[in-house]
Amino acid sequence: MATHHGERMIEGNGVEICTDSFGDPSNPAILLFSGGSGSMLLWEEDFCERLADGGRFVIRHDQRDTGKTTSCPPGEPNYTLYDMAADGVAVLDAYGVERAHIAGLSMGGFITQLAALDYPERVLTLTQMMSTPDLHAFLAPLLGNPEGTKLPPPRPQVMEAFAAVGEIDGNDPDAVLAGRVRLFQSLQGSKYRGQGRSKELLRAEIDRAISFQSSMNHVGAELQTEPWVHRLGELDLPTLVIHGDEDPIVPFEHGEAVQAAIRGSTLLRMEGVGHELPRGVWDVVVPAILEHTS
Repeated sequence: MATHHGERMIEGNGVEICTDSFGDPSNPAILLFSGGSGSMLLWEEDFCERLADGGRFVIRHDQRDTGKTTSCPPGEPNYTLYDMAADGVAVLDAYGVERAHIAGLSMGGFITQLAALDYPERVLTLTQMMSTPDLHAFLAPLLGNPEGTKLPPPRPQVMEAFAAVGEIDGNDPDAVLAGRVRLFQSLQGSKYRGQGRSKELLRAEIDRAISFQSSMNHVGAELQTEPWVHRLGELDLPTLVIHGDEDPIVPFEHGEAVQAAIRGSTLLRMEGVGHELPRGVWDVVVPAILEHTS
């Protein structure tokens, strides 16, 4: 089994970033970007170890306002997704990695698009999971404008789950955990229901965070980010798009739109899968990523 090197704090791009790594540093590197409001723990250790056992050096990191990385006061993000892409480059610098494969899930997919656009000399391949080519298409329905995009909006049950999270007392860890569990349950597809994030993992996210309430700042950071959909035609690098066909918040059509926007990209459709990466699909997803990054 690949070596798990453990947490390491690095300084770069004006912030302190908590990182973690797996495998042989001499192997090709994969840098992982988590989804909105999620720390690096959502890239589960077993998943990272499988990639590392396939001959990759895997780096995960707490993005701003999650885990042990620098946080802003709740409701006051002073950064955009462009800054979070630059943070990823700072992580590569700290590990002495000149070029890496980069993979992002949900909001992490948005960030990796920007990293590939703004730092093409640092990126070998791009892996997009449950992402969209158009940030506005994702945000408009959440902001009450479901007619603002041609791509399908989130399903009502997800909108209700997000609204419920906003009403939770952030100073009550048990209530926060219960709301987080309900939210992740609302994101599941039909095939792997019950294989979602464990309550223990979600509790660990809350307990280790500098300010878990600040993780909600990611929506504000997205709102402050200038659109980049018009630039995606500039991308010319191997791109793997992975998307569940029952994704209730970023519907499958968004994954198809990513494939259409980035020339030469390929699409891996996960049947019966929602906005999630359940263990049941790892036997397909891990080999696909390893082949894509070979």
